[in-house]
Amino acid sequence: MTAPIPRDLPDIPALPRTHPASAALFAPARAVVPLVRRPLTAAYRLLLALLAAGAVLVEALLGGPARVLSHFTVQSALLLALVMLASARRAWGARHPLPGALTGAALLYVIMASLIHHVLLADAPPPFPTADAAAGMGRLEPLAAHTLHTVLPVAAVLDWLLLSPPARLRLRQTATWMLYPLAYLAFTLVRGELLTGSPARYLHPFFDVARHGYRNVLADALLMGLALYALAVLLVALDHARPNPVRHPPKTGFRLRLPVG
Repeated sequence: MTAPIPRDLPDIPALPRTHPASAALFAPARAVVPLVRRPLTAAYRLLLALLAAGAVLVEALLGGPARVLSHFTVQSALLLALVMLASARRAWGARHPLPGALTGAALLYVIMASLIHHVLLADAPPPFPTADAAAGMGRLEPLAAHTLHTVLPVAAVLDWLLLSPPARLRLRQTATWMLYPLAYLAFTLVRGELLTGSPARYLHPFFDVARHGYRNVLADALLMGLALYALAVLLVALDHARPNPVRHPPKTGFRLRLPVG
């Protein structure tokens, strides 16, 4: 025999709500929208990586690998080549893009190298003098230099604007991006102290401590660092303001809502 059902049921405490009653919980985009292959994007990025690697190879054959690889322009071009190669593989295989902090750093460094070249070193002699053994390739040096200082930065900006979704960069990431230029400045100054008496002691005229002194060199480096930081902040702001150029397949309409009752 069962007990009779009471007329008045005891009050059941309400479950705590973590969201407003009218709010709907949507599934993450990567869980709902399937990724698609982007062969044209992959081909463009592969071409960009090959251009960067080819320009660096030509400069290394002309000016010597040790000196050429010590330049910020060449190092930033190699970083861009690796990032573009990995991004091309992900676009071809319908995988998620690389972290925005990595792609943003590569873009920032090539833009910085291009601006320094065109603003401060436009009238300077070529940084990679042609070696006698590679005199037959001397006509390729202007093409390689133009690729490093102009073609690659413009192509990287076009990839960022037209082929890459916004990465939702954060302002705190700009401080991390400044670590590499700071380390490069220390490397340049130490290299100059170790190569006393060498004609290739300093890689850039504005870093020539023997001519300008440490005070002027560090003051110039501080101004360039502030300009680079302003450029990094601008990059973050543009990343939040620009539209998403990547088209996804139509949404399935699936979404999660709070349970009723």
